[in-house]
Amino acid sequence: MDAAEFRRRGKEMVDYVADYLENIEKRPVYPDLEPGYLRSLIPNEAPLEPESYEDIIKDVERVIMPGVTHWHSPYFFAYFPAASSYPAMVADMLCGAIGCIGFSWAHSSVERAALIGAVMMRKVPTDNRYAVRKEMLKKMVEEDKAAGLIPFYFCATLGTTPSCAFDHLTELGPLCNEENMWMHIDAAYAGSAFICPEFRPLLNGVELADSFNFNPHKWLLVNFDCSAMWVKERADIIGHWQIPLGRRFRSLKMWFVFRMYGLKGLQAHIRKQVALAKEFESLVRADKRFEICAEVVLGLVCFRLKGSNELNQELLKRITKSREIHLVPCQLSGCFVLRFAICARTTESHHIQQAWQHITQLTFELLQEASH
Repeated sequence: MDAAEFRRRGKEMVDYVADYLENIEKRPVYPDLEPGYLRSLIPNEAPLEPESYEDIIKDVERVIMPGVTHWHSPYFFAYFPAASSYPAMVADMLCGAIGCIGFSWAHSSVERAALIGAVMMRKVPTDNRYAVRKEMLKKMVEEDKAAGLIPFYFCATLGTTPSCAFDHLTELGPLCNEENMWMHIDAAYAGSAFICPEFRPLLNGVELADSFNFNPHKWLLVNFDCSAMWVKERADIIGHWQIPLGRRFRSLKMWFVFRMYGLKGLQAHIRKQVALAKEFESLVRADKRFEICAEVVLGLVCFRLKGSNELNQELLKRITKSREIHLVPCQLSGCFVLRFAICARTTESHHIQQAWQHITQLTFELLQEASH
């Protein structure tokens, strides 16, 4: 492929991607295939001679797409968001072209600028709110010391994967500092929400931590992969670099997204998805057959049918088999719970309403069968 063909094929690919994303909700969100389906569709060996680009593109739909779970479908409500936006995709093309191997600031100085921008968007709040694991941590420290061990590390979580729960940093931080323990904050999903002032109280106590991490590729419209990490004392991490020393030019995607959306645009994206989660929560609460299993703080709703774990497992099995929406479960206090996460950038209220209608229809059928 020379430059002339690259121009032509590149334009065709942009059209293909735009068509794919504009029509993604027409595709089944979850594949209806068994592991190993590819064996009969692809040759056992790499081709000896070059193949045509047209044949390769045809095989994308014939071979690849049938086995894809469409993470950016507005009917994908599993896990957490896998961020995507057109500015990030355009920037990713440029990242690939530049091919920068980020050894140091001199090789990719925009990384520093992008991270500074992220810091400026967050700011540090001053009041207190959520509850915590202080007594548990204190007991663990005492038990370790009694056993002759020296505790040295603790990871606090802001927005856990199962239920989006928050540790109380202002309680945990002083204990970690007192015991000379490194306190790391994992805010992979929820960290993006702190650009909104109303969610910053969840970040209280961050100044007590030694390191902080969040993933713009989850909720900040920067496509995978892009994680941002800060350390209080840079020498602590520079002295312990790990393989690989080089890394992709990820920050260029952040730079494009920050500039093309602006702080207000990114805040609007976060707030819209939180509002959609609240909308789904209200639908669940209005149906006496269901219960909410954890406080809905951001874009995740944990809910279940009132009844046995087996009943809820069967409901999820039917939801998965239908392939109209995609959910995953979690365990909370011994209960099998369904997670409904607002994931896709394109999810709207009518997708929420349709998803709930689908869930309640399957529930009706399940309970009808159970009653006979």
